Order: sequence, then C-alpha cells, then structure tokens
Amino acid sequence: MKVRAAIQWFWKGSKGVRRYVMCSSFALFGNVFFSLVFVYASKRMIDIATGRAAGTLTGFALLMGTCVLVQLISSAVSARLEVKGEVLLRNRIRFNLFTHLMDSRLGGRDSLHTGDLLNRMESDVQTVSSLICAVLPATFSSLVRLSGSFVFLLILDWKLALICLAIMPVMILCGSGFAIRMRRMTRDLRETDSQVQAHLQENIQRRSVVSSMGHTAHASDVLDSLQSSLERKTMRRADYSLLWRIAIQCGFSLGYLTAFIWGILGLRSGTVSFGVMTAFLQLVSQIQRPVVELTRQLPQFIHASVSAERLAEITDIPLEERGSAISLGKSVGVRLSDVSFTYPDGGGVVIDGFTHDFKPGSMTAILGETGVGKSTLARLLLALLLPDTGEVTVYAEAKGGAPAMAVKASPRTRCNFVYVPQGNTLLSGTIRDNLRISNPDAGEEQMREALHTACADFVYSLPDGLDTVCAELGTGLSEGQAQRIAIARGLLRPGSVLLLDEPTSSLDSETEAELLTRLSANLSGRTLIIITHRGPAASLCPEQVVIG
Repeated sequence: MKVRAAIQWFWKGSKGVRRYVMCSSFALFGNVFFSLVFVYASKRMIDIATGRAAGTLTGFALLMGTCVLVQLISSAVSARLEVKGEVLLRNRIRFNLFTHLMDSRLGGRDSLHTGDLLNRMESDVQTVSSLICAVLPATFSSLVRLSGSFVFLLILDWKLALICLAIMPVMILCGSGFAIRMRRMTRDLRETDSQVQAHLQENIQRRSVVSSMGHTAHASDVLDSLQSSLERKTMRRADYSLLWRIAIQCGFSLGYLTAFIWGILGLRSGTVSFGVMTAFLQLVSQIQRPVVELTRQLPQFIHASVSAERLAEITDIPLEERGSAISLGKSVGVRLSDVSFTYPDGGGVVIDGFTHDFKPGSMTAILGETGVGKSTLARLLLALLLPDTGEVTVYAEAKGGAPAMAVKASPRTRCNFVYVPQGNTLLSGTIRDNLRISNPDAGEEQMREALHTACADFVYSLPDGLDTVCAELGTGLSEGQAQRIAIARGLLRPGSVLLLDEPTSSLDSETEAELLTRLSANLSGRTLIIITHRGPAASLCPEQVVIG
C-alpha cells in the first residue's frame, strides 16, 4: 500500500511538468535508438571490410557520424528539459506546501518543529522533484537501452542473449530485500537530518538567549552529537547500497564474461564473424551501462518514496474552514458557552467550562497568572483553536428591534477581530511593510494616526522613518518599540473587536499609562478585550474576568 500511495503521490505531484518529463524521456529514447543504430553501422562496416557483407563504407561512416551528432543534441535537449521541469516542480510543490501550512488548522502545540518543516520543504522537495524530472526519464532510458540491447543481441546470437538473461531473476530477488531495509534506513536518516536542521535554526534564531545563559558550549556539543549520528547513519546506508551494487554488478559481470568467452570460441570456430563480435563488445557496454544506472536509481526511488511520505504528512494536516469572510459590522460581541479545551499532547485541561459574554462595546480585562490559559482563550476567540466542548459565537448587536445576527466562531469570522499577540511579532522588512500586513491599502495618514495611538511616534525620529528596516525577529528595535509598532499594525485592521494579549508587558509605567489613555479614547464603540496580569491595563476596563 505504501508503494501504491507513493506512486499516486508522484503522479499527482507531477501535474504541470508531465510534458517536460515526457519530452525529456523521448529525447533520451532518441539517444538510445541512435546508439543502437551506431552499433549496427559499425558491425556492417567491419563485415564489409572483411568481405563478409556487401556495401559501401562511406554510407555507413556518414550514418555513424549522424548517430553521434543526434546523440549529442538529444542529450543536451534532455538535460535542459530536466532542469526546467525540476525548477518548476520544486517551486510548485514548495508553494503548495507553504499555502497548505498557512491555511491549516492549528492543533494546539504543533507536533512538527519549524526546522523539521523547513527541512522537508527543502531536502524532501528536492529529492521528489529530482526523481520525477531526472530519475524517471533516466530510468526509462536505462530500461529502453537494456531492452533494445538485449533484442539486438538476441538477433545476433540467441545463446549469448540467454546467458545475459539468466541473471535477471537474481537481480530482482536481491532488489526486493534491499528495498525494504534501505527504506527503513532512509526514514531514520531523514528524521535525524531534520533534528539537525531544527537545532541549528532554533539556536541561531535565539543565539542572544543561548549566549547570555552560557549555553553555547552545550548547544555546540548537541550539534556535534547529532551530526555524528547523521554521519554514522549516512555511511551505514551508503555502505549497504554500495555492497548491493557491487553484488549485482558482479553477477552481471560474470554473465558477460561467460558470454564473451562463448563469443571468442565461436570466433575461433568460425560460427561468429568479426562484425558480430565487435557488435557484441559494444552491446556489452550498452547492457552494462543501464544495469549500473539502475542499481543507482533504485535507491533514489526508495529515498523519494520516504520523502513523499514526509511531505504527505504536511498535506495531511487538516485545513481551516474556507469561504468568504463574514463581517458583522461595527458593533460586535463574542460569547463563550461552557467552553473547554485540552492540548493534544495532554497536560490537563487548559480551559474548563468557561462561559462569558463579551458584549458589543464592552471593555473587559482577562486576568490570570502565567500559564493558566489566557493566550489559549485568545486563540479560541479567533478560532485558531477549536474547543473540545462548548461553543464560541460571534454576534452583532440588534438594532431597531431586529434579532441579532449570531455566527459560530470560525476562520470566516476572524475579519471582525483586531488581534495583537504578546511579545515581539514583527517580520523582516521595513516598518511600513509590517504596518501594511494588516491593511495593504493603508495610507500615510492612517499609519501616522495608528502609530500615534500606539505611542509609536518615535518611528518618525528614526533616520529612515517608516522605511526603517526591521531585521529578523525585530532586531534593531527594543522590545517596547517592537511591541508598540505591533499594536499600531493591529489598529490598522478594520475589525470591531480589539483583542490585545499582554499589550504593555514590555513598556515602562509612564508609556503604559499613555498608551492605555490613547487606546480608550480611540475605541469608537469597538469591543475591547485585554489579556493581562498587570493592574494598570486591567484598571482601564470596567469588566474583569479572572481565569485559572
């Protein structure tokens, strides 16, 4: 079933580049065909020269030259098609994986590390695209060359052909056992490679923390241990593959040696002509070459099948609900009814039977100690997480006696929220780029107003103003500056429910007080939900909910 699933995955994944694969295969087929024509022409020339056949040498010499030229052209065409198809396929698969991941539903504490995901989207995508666009045409060429050479040899001397054919079952029998073990070794190797990638990414990304905690030596030791394990597993797989290839090639060499001796004896007895013997020597190369290539290509098929499995694990992550956004207007509330949530990896219930109505236009502070589930509650409100039990409802305030519009919280209702997560959430790029993430059409005046409300006017005192570049993770700005820019970014989003998660955690008391004053003055009837454990932020809100 795994083999069948892998084949189906490869077929589905090759959509869009199949014509390149087919054209490359056809070009290689032409290369094989004219190489066999070259063998035939050389046989005829020798038979003509030795008086065993009639004809002119000139015509066959021109035919041989034409064969060489066509082989050169077909090889070049195939190589270019291979590169073109591989680049297109690699980009397409990576784009689809990225889009799927960005649209996938969070399951709580995600099981796949970002380093592992990046490893899969680079190494595994490269392996799969190389198989489809390069290895498959090469395998087709090898099989055609092997079959054509065998048929040619069968025509020349059926006994010689049968000697070569006799060792094929041995190769098939050895290959089945090899594939099973090679698959296990490849899976283990790829997982270790992902661990190396995850360790590198996490420690480089958090190098300031690692360095300040005096953890650098330990991090290096862990990397050395992981890389040593990777080296051992790589060499064990390489040695196993090499031994298998040597065994297969020895079997074929023995068969060819037997056939060669048979030909020599026939040459001495006069039953084999010099032309036939020359053709046989050339066909030996024509048969040996695809056999060697096939012994190299089989491990690549196994590696690619493992990579396809790893990529399928990404595409198997469930997607969020899709559909057009449901905007409920300017006066929106959120109601949680007996909501409970537990992360998949256990650790106890995080939210247990929580009920509250965040009414339209209300100002509510959610209080609680660190780790009691305040940020989890925010994710439930945004439908980033789905409750185990209970229901989260987003609703519009009734007007003129009409019933309020109520919708179950989903990704489609997320447009009603302005969310500012805790901590530094800036992306690489300019401050302007970061602000326009929430509103691509925001003008200069809108951005200035949002920055002022968020107490982030300091941006205009920077040498490059809005065009100041934020490095990875907001490097170059203080935590407080990055947090205020993130708040301004959120304020540019036209949602009706302002959801702020620890918005003042990195601010001094004076800046915090000013920020809260400006926020309260610019709510314009919007619903405010502040998740905090600090008194000043909570005092802004008439309503307070304590969890934990």
